[in-house]
Amino acid sequence: MPDLTTEPRILLVKTSSMGDVIHNLPVASDIINNFPGAKIDWAVEESFADLPRLHPSVREILPVSLRRWKKRPFSPATWREIKATKAAFAAREYDVVLDSQGLIKSAWITRWAKGKKIGHAADSAREPFAARAYDLRLSIPKNLHAVERNRRLAAAACGYELPENGPDYGLALAQQQGSDSVVFLTASSLDAKLWPDMRWVNLGRALAMRGLIVLLPGGSPTERRRAQSIAELIPGAQAIPPMRLADLASLLANARFAVGVDTGLSHLAAAVGVPTLVLHTITDPERTGVFCRQWHQNLGGKNLIPDVETALTTLAPLLPSS
Repeated sequence: MPDLTTEPRILLVKTSSMGDVIHNLPVASDIINNFPGAKIDWAVEESFADLPRLHPSVREILPVSLRRWKKRPFSPATWREIKATKAAFAAREYDVVLDSQGLIKSAWITRWAKGKKIGHAADSAREPFAARAYDLRLSIPKNLHAVERNRRLAAAACGYELPENGPDYGLALAQQQGSDSVVFLTASSLDAKLWPDMRWVNLGRALAMRGLIVLLPGGSPTERRRAQSIAELIPGAQAIPPMRLADLASLLANARFAVGVDTGLSHLAAAVGVPTLVLHTITDPERTGVFCRQWHQNLGGKNLIPDVETALTTLAPLLPSS
């Protein structure tokens, strides 16, 4: 293990996707709790750079553009940009370069940085070949939640004991007390993860009858059309135009609670501290469900789609008294 000083310089490599980046935020909190003088930087996909910026212990963001580069791999502009990005990495030195993603693409990024490179062993990495990029390879059980895998890897890499309390995402945003807004996070990049539109409508109507205002964000044109069509059938509901991630985090922090499918935004809701209900349809909540200190619930699972009545019963503790 590295012999760390009281002010170690650490680069966290977790580039994407949104949920994965959010799941890595507690690592920054754990490191700063054990090394209050630590200087923590983060390598992240440019479209998700707002997320680690929200953590007060992250000093500098090193953005990468793998998704954009992949679309134009033979463009001279792409290669000029890659060269400039590699130079930015090489200009910094770290005591630890920690890749908790365990993918070939993240291992490639890890090799650009100066410092002891640590990541998952081949039996632990999501893509075993990635382990070849590291100076130190650590085995972390695969049957743990993603948040706990990240935290255990960092603790082993930096030589500290994990606290027994739950993860601290470090996103201390201003919150409004007694809010009457509820955020529905209806979108997913996978159609199989979606909850049927009429179930959203019926849940929204039940909440509206209790005096709550349903807000439905949407990013892409398809997501906005879907949010608008659902909002039109719920009294008082509002479809929200596209927002930056930092602004959406503030919207979520000021809601009474959030309900979402298994998507990065649902994990963002939990990370900012708002009570969160996640509706799973094809994913295993034991591995990737919402995982935080405050009130949260994961309903459904693989081929098990939650119904409206169960969702409403689960939300009962969060509803206004009649």
